[in-house]
Amino acid sequence: MIFSPNVQECIDAWNTASLAFGPLLRGEDGCWETARRNYVQVLAAHPTPEGVTVEQIDMGGVAATVVSPPEVENGKVLLYIHGGGYVAGSPAGYHGLAGHYARLLKAKVYMPDYRLAPEHPFPAAIEDTLTSYRWLLEQGISPRNIAFSGDSAGGAMVVTVMVAARNAGLPLPVAGVALSPWANLEHTGSSMLTRDGVDPTVNLTGLNLMARAFLQDALKNDPGASPVFADVRGLPPILVQIGEREVMLSDAMRLATHLAENRVRVTLEVWPEMFHVWHLFATILPEGMKALKGAVAFIDEAYKA
Repeated sequence: MIFSPNVQECIDAWNTASLAFGPLLRGEDGCWETARRNYVQVLAAHPTPEGVTVEQIDMGGVAATVVSPPEVENGKVLLYIHGGGYVAGSPAGYHGLAGHYARLLKAKVYMPDYRLAPEHPFPAAIEDTLTSYRWLLEQGISPRNIAFSGDSAGGAMVVTVMVAARNAGLPLPVAGVALSPWANLEHTGSSMLTRDGVDPTVNLTGLNLMARAFLQDALKNDPGASPVFADVRGLPPILVQIGEREVMLSDAMRLATHLAENRVRVTLEVWPEMFHVWHLFATILPEGMKALKGAVAFIDEAYKA
C-alpha cells in the first residue's frame, strides 16, 4: 500500500523521533528529556478535534489529562492508556486520538501520565494506571460507565490493569479496546521475524531494547508485563485491533486466543496493510478513523448492555 504524502511524512517524523531512543537504551550518552519532548511533539502534530477541551488534573497522585467533548452522554468515561514502549510518550501527544474518542463516544477521556522506564521500571506504569482507575471509582463514577482503551504498551495495559484491578477486589470496567497491543515481551510470535522490516514504524531490535529497559530484573513472561501469560478469567469484553504489517501481529492474535480460551468475550480485527497504531492518523488516514469508529461501536454496545 502506498500512503499519501501527508501520511508518509508523519510516519517519517515518528521514526526520526523514535530513533533518538536507540543510543539512550544502549546506555550511550544523550538526553532522555530532549528525546521524550521531541517524540511527544511529533505525536502532538496530529490535530486536536474542534470542540473538545483539555484539562490537566490529578488522579490520586498521578498527573493526568482529561479531554472532554461538547456533550457527555450518560456520564460515560474512557480511561485511555498511552503507548511509547513504557519509556516514552505522554497524554500531551494524544490530544488528537483522545479528542476523536471523546467526540465519537460522547465521553470524557482520562489519560494518566504514568511513570516511565528506565527511571521507573516495571511495574510502575501498571501501578500508576491502577491508581488512576481507583481514583475514578472513588469519585463515585460507576464502573458500568467506564471503559478502557490504550495503544501499544498501553494496549497491553488494557488487560494487565484489568487483571490488577480484579486482583485488588475492584469492580471491572464494562469493556476494553487494545490498539496494536505489545502483548508478549518474549517476542516469540512469528511476525516478529516475518514483519520485521515490513512494519514501517516498529522493529524487533527496538522492542528488545525497550523491553530490557522496562523489565530490568523482571522476567519477560511475567504476566504483569506480558498479558498473554496472565490469568484473564472474569474480564469484560475486549476488542483487539492490530495491523497486518505489524511485528506485533502474531502476539496480538495470541492475546485474543488466550482471552477466548479463558472465556473472555473477545473480538479480533486484523487490518490489512495497516501499521502500528494507525489510529493516531485518523484525521488523514481513512482506515484510522474507520477503526476508531469500530472501537467506539464496541464500547457503546458494552455501555448499553
